[in-house]
Amino acid sequence: MTGSILLFAVLIVSAQSESKWQAAFNESYTQEANKQYSAAINSLKAVYDEKSYELNLRLGWLTYLNKEYTTAQSYYQKAVNLRPYSLEAKFGLIQPLAALQLTDKTLQVYEDILKIDPQQTKANYWVGVIWYNRKKYETAARYFEKLINLYPFDYDGNHMLGWTYLNMGRSNDAKLLFGKALLAKPGDASCLEGLKQVR
Repeated sequence: MTGSILLFAVLIVSAQSESKWQAAFNESYTQEANKQYSAAINSLKAVYDEKSYELNLRLGWLTYLNKEYTTAQSYYQKAVNLRPYSLEAKFGLIQPLAALQLTDKTLQVYEDILKIDPQQTKANYWVGVIWYNRKKYETAARYFEKLINLYPFDYDGNHMLGWTYLNMGRSNDAKLLFGKALLAKPGDASCLEGLKQVR
């Protein structure tokens, strides 16, 4: 009998906590819609539990919107630590890292995503972009090629692989890719510029 009473009491406390969380989340969504980011943050801080994946994820987003990038990074990292296979937390973490221009850390998180899901197109694209910007064209090409194999008509993949191949001296391949990208986005200035540089 005592055990049943104890369990009932625990369930009541748990239900009350969930009710408070739902009210706080609901309030924070309304405040976010009105661009009252500080108020939304405070609504969730009032019920904050550092062991809650959902609270850390939501606070990461709200502090990011409030341009508190270092704080957002901290909340998202806590969410990642709580759920190591969560892609949504990792993609969230990338936003403040990119805003802080922490490119090496951003690259590491994208690579962590690809360890979980090697076919993840957004991660493949942005890892390719980072290596392209570092002029590591052969490395960049591997990621863009994977994207194009999955989405052969994708503008971004064809466009970036075109420029990558052009920088690698693969002019004929670059011409073909710029042509495909122009089918997806007719008149694109960057692709037309790329075609001018093809020899």
